[in-house]
Amino acid sequence: MQEADVGGVHVKYLYHCRRQLWLYARGVRPEHLNATVQLGEAVHDTSYQRSSPVDLGAAKLDHVDGHQWVHEIKSSSRATRADEAQAIHYCYRLHEVGVPAEGAILHYPRTRRTKRIHYGAAEATRAQSDIKEVLAVVAAASSPSRLAHSACRGCSFLDYCWSD
Repeated sequence: MQEADVGGVHVKYLYHCRRQLWLYARGVRPEHLNATVQLGEAVHDTSYQRSSPVDLGAAKLDHVDGHQWVHEIKSSSRATRADEAQAIHYCYRLHEVGVPAEGAILHYPRTRRTKRIHYGAAEATRAQSDIKEVLAVVAAASSPSRLAHSACRGCSFLDYCWSD
């Protein structure tokens, strides 16, 4: 895997669970079997239908508005560090292709809340650091340790990590 291959899902998994990142990078993809993931896809598909997704190869954004703000729709009820890192990664990728993203707006339809994240030099540095960290995790010969079982509730990789 190279820097250009690192997408938003990789960054999100870096913050959520490094084991999940390592498995995902190796093609283990049980998401389609998980009810939480299916709910997230339904929320995404039924929210903000007038917007068009943006495909940057490894990164697929929900929408970029006319003021250069990235919009991401989330199925959870509140912002997480993983959501924020993913949004910053998308801004970074847009800057790489010459689109001067101002920042990102995370949308949480279930709670009707939004979170605005401005993009600047500190965020660009964070995105570069995240990419390097993703590459380090993925390059490891063995998977990272699993999280505490309580942290895995709702994860599509739960059975993989916790069945003996």
